[in-house]
Amino acid sequence: MDVMPPSSPSANGTTMLHPHKMMMHMTFFWGKNAEILFSGWPGTSSGMYAVALMFVFVLSLLVEWLSHGNLIKDGSNRLSVGLVQTLIHAVRVGLAYMVMLAVMSFNGGVFVMAVAGHALGFFLFGSRALKKAAPTPPNGKTSDVPPMSC
Repeated sequence: MDVMPPSSPSANGTTMLHPHKMMMHMTFFWGKNAEILFSGWPGTSSGMYAVALMFVFVLSLLVEWLSHGNLIKDGSNRLSVGLVQTLIHAVRVGLAYMVMLAVMSFNGGVFVMAVAGHALGFFLFGSRALKKAAPTPPNGKTSDVPPMSC
């Protein structure tokens, strides 16, 4: 029975299982040499790192759009509305988990782009800044930030 020895952290904050194979960073780091979401992606290319950062930004923006968008028209069949809401929720949660996994790469650039995507998405789709004035609800209470659901 082969038993692997416990991994030990190295001086640069990564955990090593084999002497020459880096597994993952355990602290935040800055740099383009990171693995984000998929093995070997984006590699060591600066261009592919920029594509990966934009991908994380767009994922974060989409999560906010799905969280605040009014995609269902009034007067639809209740069952079909429920199914569409469930589908939208499943896609939103899946995208949010992808953003979370990207941030777990511990790359500082990925973290900044995820936060920036969520912030811009909230500004565009969730804040009152770009919305037409809506009538005040009967209870007179409005919410500035929607509740967290993920």
